[in-house]
This record gives sequence, C-alpha cells and structure tokens, in this order.
Amino acid sequence: MSEFIASPWGAAIAIAGMMLVTFLCRIAGVVLMSHVRITPRVERGLRALPGSIILATILPVAIDNGWPALVALGAAIAVMTVTRIDLLGLAAGLGTLSVIRAFL
Repeated sequence: MSEFIASPWGAAIAIAGMMLVTFLCRIAGVVLMSHVRITPRVERGLRALPGSIILATILPVAIDNGWPALVALGAAIAVMTVTRIDLLGLAAGLGTLSVIRAFL
C-alpha cells in the first residue's frame, strides 16, 4: 500500500480528492444559500463578508510585522474607503510601508 501512495498515482489520487472536496464545499454553499431568504440584514452581512475575510487574513500578518505594517494597512484602508479603488489602496499601503522602512 505504501508503494502505491508514494507513486505518481498516489499524488494524482490525492489531488483528485482535494479537487472533489473543494468542489463539494463550494457547491454546498450554493445549495445552502438557495434555502436562505435574502432579507436586507442578510444582504448587508453578505456584502461585508469579502472585506471581513481579507481583514482576517491580513491583520495577523500585519500584527506580526509591527507598527510599520499596521500604519501601512491603515493607509490602504483609508485610501480604499475614500476612493473605492483597490489598486490605489494597494499602492498607498505599499508606498507607506516603503517610506517607513526606508527611514528605519
């Protein structure tokens, strides 16, 4: 059995298994949401979800990298809030971090 797992077929089966699980997770969300009545409250929650996921992903990294990363994150959020343009927010965050790191 261990020879099969270590063979190229073992890797292919692992990849196919991960693909199947990913597909089932994505389709389960669609199926479950088809049974949810979209009220204004649910719609507001769904609209806030992408930003919450991004913040939950980025904030721990920013905290680990100290105050320069937090200042840069704040600059990016401020610019994105004002302009609603993601690339400008990205440029503001990276620019702020570059300037802070250049003077440290």
